[in-house]
Amino acid sequence: MNIQFPAIGNWFRRPDGTLFEVVAVDEEDGTVEIQQFDGTIGEVDIENWPQMMLVEVSAPEDWSGSVDMDPDDFVGRSEGDMPNGFHDPLAFLDNQ
Repeated sequence: MNIQFPAIGNWFRRPDGTLFEVVAVDEEDGTVEIQQFDGTIGEVDIENWPQMMLVEVSAPEDWSGSVDMDPDDFVGRSEGDMPNGFHDPLAFLDNQ
């Protein structure tokens, strides 16, 4: 078995099928911070990493798993419907 080491930005799948991304590695504390596809944040000890039987995978195409919005929120919206400054937060602040 080829052990995949944690690297920030890499996605992994657990044996039960859950997906997560490595968002931080703290070598001093010996921990790996992960964010599951549903947005849940967790922490894993680096020494436990090799026993987790992880498979490195590509990032999911449907990134909306960690976003707290329903698909219905996007229906009927076009780019012209977005409020001023939506794409550029600094422009929004300048208009205040």
